[in-house]
Amino acid sequence: MSLTPYIIEDTGRGERSMDIYSRLLKDRIIFIGTDINDQVANVIVAQLLFLKMEDPKKDINLYINSAGGHITAGLAILDTMQFLGCDINTYCIGQAVSMAALLLAAGTKGKRFALPHSRLMIHQPYGGVMGTSEDIALQAKEILTLKDITSTLMARFTGQPLDKVLEDMERDFYMNPEQALKYGLIDHIAQPAHLAAQGERRPQEPHAPVTV
Repeated sequence: MSLTPYIIEDTGRGERSMDIYSRLLKDRIIFIGTDINDQVANVIVAQLLFLKMEDPKKDINLYINSAGGHITAGLAILDTMQFLGCDINTYCIGQAVSMAALLLAAGTKGKRFALPHSRLMIHQPYGGVMGTSEDIALQAKEILTLKDITSTLMARFTGQPLDKVLEDMERDFYMNPEQALKYGLIDHIAQPAHLAAQGERRPQEPHAPVTV
């Protein structure tokens, strides 16, 4: 059974039914709300390309609530984000873990956000392999290659030294929004609308990252 909500929209020529994600796309909003695999990546890439063709200069908004997923699928999204040329605002709602955290950090500098109670986590690639000793050696080499790619990208996006990123990614490295702000993973902590309207600010004094 599909859990995708549908809305009824009055177009001026009558009513039409539209799934919620298509409606959000009309406002240049893309939502990653599942684990990232090849199928999800293909959909996200297609949406990014469509919005680029529709208006090559207007910002795209990418909302992320994901526990991560396949690195190669995530890199397909990331490369497309970098290829487009227009600004991409990224928002963490809920969680941005592993590959999802890298996509969050890959947003346009100055336009990367996390909501106040979101959780973020980075770590090194992992996986299990079976087969001959030669097969296992090849897979281990590929995992190390992906580790090098993801850690180098994370260092570039956050401004952290590569050695520190490699050390932090050795184990699951969790951050709250304040810690992610200090780390350089995001640029802003999104404020509740009523606080923003009153000109109030949530405390953004960053704290040292912690691991669990």
